[in-house]
Amino acid sequence: MQRVCFTMNLQPDRIDDYLAAHQDVWPEMLEALRTTGWQNYSLFLRPDDGLVVGYLETDDFDRARELMANTAVNEKWQSRMAQYFDTGTDPDTAMTVLDDYFHLA
Repeated sequence: MQRVCFTMNLQPDRIDDYLAAHQDVWPEMLEALRTTGWQNYSLFLRPDDGLVVGYLETDDFDRARELMANTAVNEKWQSRMAQYFDTGTDPDTAMTVLDDYFHLA
């Protein structure tokens, strides 16, 4: 199982809107994440500057991202979420994946 951690940056003035959008994640989006291999997926926020940290487990992250990118619901969701990020682009392409170098099991 591959463990993946990534960061993204929100526009600080859009944090509340972004959090509100995640209060009701579409059921079809949740199902797409599950069926494309995103397991134990969590998002964390540093509210003072909008740093988002994501964590997930998957068998193959590159494959999970590819499968997810090919779903209609992901395209719709990412288009909606892009307005909250400092890049103004698809958040999936704005991820900075961190190196996994230590794990206490």
